Amino acid sequence: MSAPAIRFRKMNGLGNAFAILDARETGVNLPMDAIRTLGGRDGIGFDQLITIEPSRNGVDARMRIHNRDGGEVEACGNATRCVGWILMGESGGKSATIETAAGLLKAFDTGTPDMISVDMGKPRFGWQEIPLAEPFHDTRAIELQIGPIDAPILHSPSVVNIGNPHAIFWVDDVDAYDLERFGPLLEHHPIFPERANISLARVESRTALTVRTWERGVGLTRACGTAACASAVAAMRKGFCDREVTVTLPGGPLTIAWRADDHVMMTGAIEFEFDGTIDPETLAWSEDRKGAA
Repeated sequence: MSAPAIRFRKMNGLGNAFAILDARETGVNLPMDAIRTLGGRDGIGFDQLITIEPSRNGVDARMRIHNRDGGEVEACGNATRCVGWILMGESGGKSATIETAAGLLKAFDTGTPDMISVDMGKPRFGWQEIPLAEPFHDTRAIELQIGPIDAPILHSPSVVNIGNPHAIFWVDDVDAYDLERFGPLLEHHPIFPERANISLARVESRTALTVRTWERGVGLTRACGTAACASAVAAMRKGFCDREVTVTLPGGPLTIAWRADDHVMMTGAIEFEFDGTIDPETLAWSEDRKGAA
């Protein structure tokens, strides 16, 4: 008997694309090469494959995240907003608590259609928490550069962990650098034992940033929610911005607030694209329908 088809939901947060599998009743465990195939141009096409599983802690659900390269990662802010939207739609509630490898995250209905907030928890700034391969007392700027020593192209990034490691380079123009070239070099730099997400950030005002991100295991992305959070709190630590900012990504804006309790709140739009099924043996997939769920 052939294995049953796997149902999925295609969604995105500001263009950050996901295939979301529901494994709460029937387990799903796709191998890395299958994830790569499905995530590529000839497959469904996504930045992350998201699996919703039963929670082991008694909350609404557990979320597992695999990047397009097949590697599993701890956190994805945009995916958390999408999964929160699904869970709240099922329950009719105004919030949903989601178990992740980065801890428990809570999503909230903002009252505006398709706008979801997520409590991303507390950022971590210690060099061992990020983690870095060697000690740095002040992670607002570490000694790291690309290019000649006397005329570096990029240098002195801020580093932070907000579910996963991030390095943020402060620039005057986020489009003036070949991030597709520098991104993989910096992602795999020996200073980052778990690799890192690499962002270019420009401070527009006390309440606005512009950010582009090379996402580890994915590449250039339309939107990375944790990068928006990381850039915002790093800018606040350096005194560049107030405690609430609008972060504009290539895919659109996110509002990031670093509250007095040290938690980071992220708010932004999500989009449902379509439902579909995957043949687990051939990896052929089909789209069931389009339009709002």
